[in-house]
Amino acid sequence: MPDTSVKSPVLSRLGGAVRWDTSVGALLVVLLICSFSFVENFGNALNVSFLIGNTLPIALIALPMAMLVVSGEVDLSVASTAGLSSAVMGALWNAGMAIETIIPLCVLLGVVCGLVNGLLVTRLGLPSLAVTIGTLGAYRGIAQIVLGSDSVTDFPAQYLDFGAGRFGDTFLPYAVVPFVILLAIAVVVLHATRFGRSLFAVGASEEAARFAGVRVKRLKLAMFVSTGVVSALTGVFWTLHYASARYDNATGLELSVIAAVLLGGIDFDGGKGTLGGAVAGVFLLGTMQNVMSLLNVSAQSQTVATGVLLVVSVLAPRIGRRISQARARGRTAAPPPLTAPSP
Repeated sequence: MPDTSVKSPVLSRLGGAVRWDTSVGALLVVLLICSFSFVENFGNALNVSFLIGNTLPIALIALPMAMLVVSGEVDLSVASTAGLSSAVMGALWNAGMAIETIIPLCVLLGVVCGLVNGLLVTRLGLPSLAVTIGTLGAYRGIAQIVLGSDSVTDFPAQYLDFGAGRFGDTFLPYAVVPFVILLAIAVVVLHATRFGRSLFAVGASEEAARFAGVRVKRLKLAMFVSTGVVSALTGVFWTLHYASARYDNATGLELSVIAAVLLGGIDFDGGKGTLGGAVAGVFLLGTMQNVMSLLNVSAQSQTVATGVLLVVSVLAPRIGRRISQARARGRTAAPPPLTAPSP
């Protein structure tokens, strides 16, 4: 009697290919096709440009956030860092400083914010979730002190055009270019370098990575600083894209970033995921929000949908793993197949 428990090589390869991040990418394609086909004005070049421009702040922060979560940590202060960068940008512009000087100072501010988070986590051993919840409030409060309730809007036209403009009559914003460059760098670093392999190793087992010679604290500190820098740059982009520097810019953005990263298959426990999946999750979430806006769904309902997606993206991979583990245990416990006695 043949052993039917042995899978064919073709089925094994198909099973390995159907991963969470692949499924998210396929779902994004299906959503885009349906939206272009059935949602009025979705395919308009101006709307697609708005979709990409409004999603870019999430996409920018999602790059270092995905790498940070892969290492087993998280930063919930990213939106507040972006808001603080925006507030400092507005205050310095009001003080008469050139914007070419302001932007590097905002980057330096991102370094400081990332260092504060990273040092509290790596040197004092505090959990990143608790630390960054605290700095989320602290950075936003400092932003309000710096700029108050004022709104600064008179930035140079060429910078505002870069933040909100697009290439000719196409749907591609100018800001896509720096995003694609950062994406390429992030993909190479995470998936093709020793640094990236170390991030996965730390996320999978910090103790094992330390025994393997990985400098865990330095690695995590570098990722917190990178997240702070990109968040500060996102604050600059947000200011130029919406032509307004305010202390409350990017409020709530951290929820969208975390939801998109986890939706894209980055494991919240660390050690698993791909940047391709994270980017697919970002644009899946951005497309859903754009479609809901076109269908006149309220902002509150969109927030509810984002929260539900966050819960689903955390639960679904865990449920899948438990089902796989249960099946594996079942196959191990199954009795060997009966064979006919030899004559």
